[in-house]
Amino acid sequence: MLSLFLNAPLQKKVAAIALPMVLSNLSVPLLALVDTAVSGHLAHAWYLGGVALGSSLISLLFFLLGFLRMSTTGLTAQAYGASDHAGQLRCLSQSLLVALLLAALLLLLQWPLAQLAFSVSNASSEVNQQAQLYFGIRIWSAPATLVNLVLMGWFLGRQNARYPMWMLIFTNLINIMLDLLFVLGFGWQVAGIAAASVVADYAGLLLGGYLLLHRLPARDLRLSMRRELAKLAGLTRLFALNRDIFLRSLCLQSVFVFIAFQGAAYGDNTLAANAVLLSFLMLVSYALDGLAYAAESLVGKAIGAGDSRLLGNTLGLLALWCLILAAVFSTSYGLFGDMFVGILTSIPEVQQHAALYLGWMIILPLLACWAYLLDGVFIGATQGKTLRNSMVIALLGFAGSFYLLQSWQNHALWAALAIFMALRSISLAIVLRRQWQSGQLWQTPLA
Repeated sequence: MLSLFLNAPLQKKVAAIALPMVLSNLSVPLLALVDTAVSGHLAHAWYLGGVALGSSLISLLFFLLGFLRMSTTGLTAQAYGASDHAGQLRCLSQSLLVALLLAALLLLLQWPLAQLAFSVSNASSEVNQQAQLYFGIRIWSAPATLVNLVLMGWFLGRQNARYPMWMLIFTNLINIMLDLLFVLGFGWQVAGIAAASVVADYAGLLLGGYLLLHRLPARDLRLSMRRELAKLAGLTRLFALNRDIFLRSLCLQSVFVFIAFQGAAYGDNTLAANAVLLSFLMLVSYALDGLAYAAESLVGKAIGAGDSRLLGNTLGLLALWCLILAAVFSTSYGLFGDMFVGILTSIPEVQQHAALYLGWMIILPLLACWAYLLDGVFIGATQGKTLRNSMVIALLGFAGSFYLLQSWQNHALWAALAIFMALRSISLAIVLRRQWQSGQLWQTPLA
């Protein structure tokens, strides 16, 4: 393993994608931390709870459609590795058309989706009211959000991490500034937090469109999209390819939505405390996702080029960095967790509740890091079925463990989440070992 750290060319290849994505991804949870801090310093806990509940539902909808970025990265990277320019353009055009179609459906169905979701909420009427307000505004960012996913996936597949980095950092800086302006300056409270996100997402879309057209003639893109729109069979195949990744995302987001809604049943203060701690976990996930994005791009390229040696060396180096990063987070939360909680909320009751569950923040990064990295490996290999099956196993483990431990109340939620992350890591590691030994991983692109 030491030889991998001393391999300067390999370090350069990995760092060229991983470092920009880790740094830019950290701006995403930084935004969530600002959202939490701004709402956590309002007069009542139900503002914080409302933002947590409303953003959980938005996250569920948008993350369910995260296959737009994942599949675009994997397919584009394989086409890039095979030097197939037409395939790269075709992937971009198909994914953009699907993104626009899905965004239109979200906007059309927003009212029944909200009614269904909040009808099963156990939160107080005040929290539900604020959550519905947040959702009703935030949903209008759907077109920008989904198109941005496609653009970032395409750039990453072409081994360009700088453009997604600029898009993410720009979007989230705009969002943070508007958060402070709308909430602290204009006094718009929860509505201001939601509106800031909508404006920022469209600002990010403008930047992404400019970067795309800087690299790709607009005429080529228009002609390609017209061709793909005329060939509905191509879109059908894309939907079929992404079905398993969609189901995987559904299982993943169901866990976090369940945590939000079940936490509400334990009271507004527990719901708010969980929102604070989930912000910590989100910071971990976005940092580790930077390494996962590198895995998607580099694994896809290696498979497209049929280079098993590059594949093995890349995986080894990413695994080492993944463990180091997870250990840094665990240590930081163990030493400074109480201080971080105090920064995010000034409500004494919420601080006291959060302190009860801080120990889980030490355990979870070390369990979850492998799941994030292996997700990236199998996305780069475009093996949606493997990801789906692993997530189903982990979801069943989460549900079973919570059922058995439910007398622990909120501790049961965190214990079940730890088991969920461990099962994701273990199941994917078993498949990776088997496919590596048989050579299937790099011999069956687009599997």
